[in-house]
Amino acid sequence: MKFKDAVVVFLATGFYVGKIPFAPGTFGTLWGLPLCFFLAGMKLPLAVVCVVLLIALAIWLAHAAEKVLKQKDPGCIVIDEIAGMVVTMIGLPFNLTTASIGYIIFRILDIAKPFPIKTLDKRVSGGAGIVIDDVVAGMFANLLLRLILTVS
Repeated sequence: MKFKDAVVVFLATGFYVGKIPFAPGTFGTLWGLPLCFFLAGMKLPLAVVCVVLLIALAIWLAHAAEKVLKQKDPGCIVIDEIAGMVVTMIGLPFNLTTASIGYIIFRILDIAKPFPIKTLDKRVSGGAGIVIDDVVAGMFANLLLRLILTVS
């Protein structure tokens, strides 16, 4: 494998966490938490720009990794889960409680794929298809977490 391809796979698999034989997405999502902590210390407009750039990078990495691995939407790619977790927490206070609840909500939505997440997952292909369902799951998780924080 060429060095560039190895770097793509290394990053797309969340430093090879995606190669764990069971629940790679669940473990890969954990890599999003340090990014959430880092982004929580930024002013919101800058944090949003960083998240948009992360999503763009995730799409590129997922697309490139799909080609290198010669598989359609390989389960070892977890950069999409990382991006989805970051979307889940954007603009929210980062602490153990919100991060834990956000993580659980995001994973449930990502695994269950309610409408329209499942539709997007099936209709969009390539790097964008790998990432879009996780970004939308993150958006829904963010809204649900905001609702929980508002009523509690």
